[in-house]
Amino acid sequence: MNLIPANIKNLILDMDGVLWKDSLQIGNLSKIFSKIQDSGFGIIMATNNSTQTPDQFTAKLKDFGVTIEPWQVVTSSQAVVELMLDALPPGAPVFAIGEKGLQDAILSAGFKLSTVDQAEKAEALVMGIDREINFRKVMEGTLLVRGGKPFFATNTDLTFPTPRGLIPGAGSWISVIVSATNVEPINAGKPAPYLFELGMKRLHASRENTLVVGDRLETDIAGGQAIGCMTALILSGVSSLAQAQAWRPRVDVIARDLAELVGVSPE
Repeated sequence: MNLIPANIKNLILDMDGVLWKDSLQIGNLSKIFSKIQDSGFGIIMATNNSTQTPDQFTAKLKDFGVTIEPWQVVTSSQAVVELMLDALPPGAPVFAIGEKGLQDAILSAGFKLSTVDQAEKAEALVMGIDREINFRKVMEGTLLVRGGKPFFATNTDLTFPTPRGLIPGAGSWISVIVSATNVEPINAGKPAPYLFELGMKRLHASRENTLVVGDRLETDIAGGQAIGCMTALILSGVSSLAQAQAWRPRVDVIARDLAELVGVSPE
């Protein structure tokens, strides 16, 4: 028997810490998603992870035996680009500290990517997780923000779950520029509403029939609660049971992992 409330018709699922930790799946994702799809739930993956494109995420799921369409993946890179489109001139050059997922989203929106050598002429700084970050990138980003250019972030997660434990996330690196400039970024990632709103729009869903599922209280759960959705905390990632029990407003559902939430028996 699953733990999903009876009124729920749509699921917005986090990915890192819920579906996998780096390259290791959490549970049997093929069985879990078969159960979700057989139950008729609408599904969106909404992730603060800006490193990969929707196509890359769907390919990773396919490797685990799960078939979904790229439109069912909403990333913080897509969300931050939506904010940039409202704030910057068309085709503006931007300096991005991030990886392929962020870079592709920026180019797809018609903006130009400035190299480190061209950063001084950029019209904004956009920052996500970057596993090739270095002092030069941080220096150029700091100078842009101190010069008054808009500062965007895909997310401000301080940590990132891996099989060996938590490692620095985008927020840890962003905090370096914040401390050097005393300027907070415009954050597109959870707990901001943009990912959830994009997901519900794609599903034609309402807040009343959508369950937000994640492993972080301060992002997934806080964001889901802020927009009026029911929430489910999965304990396979970052937040603990003790933290969940102390959280206010209360989380609607707490499950050991996604398999328990949807009613798939452990193997």
